[in-house]
Amino acid sequence: MPQPPAEDALLYTLTSDTLVIADFRPRTRARPEPREQRRGKPPEQPRGQSRKQPPGPYRRLFARPGTLAFTLGNLTARLPMGMFGLSAVMMIAGSRGSYALAGAVTGTGLAATAVAGPWVARLVDRYGQARVAVPAAAVAALGSLALLLCVRYDAPDWTLFASYAATATTPNTGGMSRARWAHLLRDDPEALHTANSFEQAADELCFMLGPVLAAFLCGTFFPEAGTLAGALLLMTGVLLFAAQRSTEPPVRARAHTGPPFRALGPLLAVCLATGGVFGATDVVTVAFADAQGHRSAAGVLLALQAAGSCAAGVLYGALRPGGSATVRLSRCLAVMTALLALPLLAARTGSLPLLAGALLLAGLAIAPTMVTTMTLVQQRTGEDRLNEGMTLAVTGLLCGVAAGSAAGGRLVEHGPVTAGYAVPVTAAAAALVMSLALGRSSNRFTNPGTTH
Repeated sequence: MPQPPAEDALLYTLTSDTLVIADFRPRTRARPEPREQRRGKPPEQPRGQSRKQPPGPYRRLFARPGTLAFTLGNLTARLPMGMFGLSAVMMIAGSRGSYALAGAVTGTGLAATAVAGPWVARLVDRYGQARVAVPAAAVAALGSLALLLCVRYDAPDWTLFASYAATATTPNTGGMSRARWAHLLRDDPEALHTANSFEQAADELCFMLGPVLAAFLCGTFFPEAGTLAGALLLMTGVLLFAAQRSTEPPVRARAHTGPPFRALGPLLAVCLATGGVFGATDVVTVAFADAQGHRSAAGVLLALQAAGSCAAGVLYGALRPGGSATVRLSRCLAVMTALLALPLLAARTGSLPLLAGALLLAGLAIAPTMVTTMTLVQQRTGEDRLNEGMTLAVTGLLCGVAAGSAAGGRLVEHGPVTAGYAVPVTAAAAALVMSLALGRSSNRFTNPGTTH
């Protein structure tokens, strides 16, 4: 009997009382399901292949066009922030033989930065990052080179103060980078949280590596090497950063929101107290290591604290903390106050290894606190004044560093060195108390279109 064609593969016939349908289509043996699949288990992947995992938060962050390029330029420009102070001290003290003069010159530069920094940031908001940051960095770099020449050729002392004061125009590249993230991620609060955490970790890394690089250059080559390298890195980094125009936030029309200082008042007080933690810890740690006969170990101790903060910043960026930023800031400051008690207890034992471990643990609270602080600055500052607002926060921190350094230095000079670690604990507790007042105005100053 010939096989029916494919379209007539079914043959119908009728017997006396039954309809018979014959199927002449080719037969294929069905493959049995894998045992794991019959039991409800997912099938095994073929050998040599693996399931694609979703990219992590940081990979998603830098997958955006232009973000990696402006970040590399920003990190290059930010590294000198941890170099200039120590380089100036080593250069001036090595040439003039006076640490008092070196400290006075750098202190004058810090005061000038507190005045000029917000003004430069206001110009950035008004005219754009590239138009202002490049000439401002050029003035700062020329100030550093002028200081180098004045020291090299034994110019009068007053020229050192004038030259170093010119470095106050150094643009806040960290703030400009955060402003770019805020513009790019304005509709993605979770990614913005990751970006802010990365920026804080980068701050800690630069302030940890900067002094080490400055000490290496000044000690290995010549006393002016640190200042010269810092000026070159600053100018190169700012030029690379400013060249990335596709990610630069647009200049916005001025809204009638008033100066950021009015909206950030209580938060700036918190920044001032938090800066006191950093300044006091630095001075007291140097004094404690010197009292133990290991002054060179102070840099290692402070680097461990920065390393703890850097690690916490990276981890904090991968998490999704709940609650409002105001509540999170109070929690972070409470943890910071508790952890800062560890160096106070470790110092009483006189053991440098114990103090090193205590500072490492104390550093874990720094980055989450600063990330949350900058988040609140972004919430309470209009987009047309964002750089100015963040620079005001940094200025508050710098003023707190100066006050904390003075308080810590005075206490270790006129009392037991171990008692100096009570100053950071007190400053953190004061910041915690002041943070509780932020909740009263959070609804008033929070940007309704932004949630973090």
